[in-house]
Amino acid sequence: MTYLSGNDAPASPAGTRFRTLLDGKDIMRIPGAHNGQAALQAKDAGFETLYLSGAAMSASMGLPDLGIITIEDVCFFIRQITRASGLPLLVDGDTGYGETLNVMHMVRAFEDAGAAAVHIEDQILPKKCGHLNDKKLATPYEMAQKVAAAVKARRKMVIVARTDAAGSEGLEGAVARARLYREAGADAIFPEALTSEEMFREFARRLPDVPLLANMTEFGRSPFFTAEQFQAMGYRMVIWPVSSLRVANKAQADLYRTLAQKGSTQELLPKMQTREELYKTIRYYDYEALDQSIVATVLPSVIPEKQSCHAA
Repeated sequence: MTYLSGNDAPASPAGTRFRTLLDGKDIMRIPGAHNGQAALQAKDAGFETLYLSGAAMSASMGLPDLGIITIEDVCFFIRQITRASGLPLLVDGDTGYGETLNVMHMVRAFEDAGAAAVHIEDQILPKKCGHLNDKKLATPYEMAQKVAAAVKARRKMVIVARTDAAGSEGLEGAVARARLYREAGADAIFPEALTSEEMFREFARRLPDVPLLANMTEFGRSPFFTAEQFQAMGYRMVIWPVSSLRVANKAQADLYRTLAQKGSTQELLPKMQTREELYKTIRYYDYEALDQSIVATVLPSVIPEKQSCHAA
């Protein structure tokens, strides 16, 4: 498969494909992919949909996750991931990059770039990672307006409303906000930074028949649960937002440390992706075959006769 060939492109819109998976009987397992290479590796492992984290994007650019990156920055990542993998992609939309019209612009830009779904959170700028302290929240009404604006702007995109209220307003406040966001048109709800199995279960119990997303980030406030455990608690989606970046960054740090100390990468060869493995992952040979099939020289079967030229 290459994205250059129209015959290889998915026939239905990304949002429609995401919604079909959301309506399935099994929980959606959505690993983070911080670039096109990670997206291909996740696809080859059998995943059917992917997640693009704002924290992973920011960190990969050498920036903190404080609302610094722009809509166009995100669209660059969306395009490379969806082109590489062809999989429906859920994107972190942070706070919507502004107010009503800005949110609508974000939705249109993300969907045009290839995103299948987006989640918007009820923090205000400067926003923080959902598992940090002292987050400042928009009013429930202001957030509901953003959700309604996103719904109005989308064509097929799935709109997920994230609430960060559990830490400051408790479970009651988070549930009340979630209900309001659902009424405003959100297709699913993402309760961020719940801190116990009891909280996860109670949130799901209070919102029956509402698709819920769980965040299984490492080094955060939530305990570790498996996808199957989240499904048993009543959740339809689970993301591992920054895992791919964390593993890659740890390996890169080991590389640079070893190279600085020993002046050679030889001892790290067993930990490296080989050239052959790289080429297979990025479909090098598919692109090469496509190129050769199109630009191969075709000789005419009959040599045309020489035409005489008469002056007028």
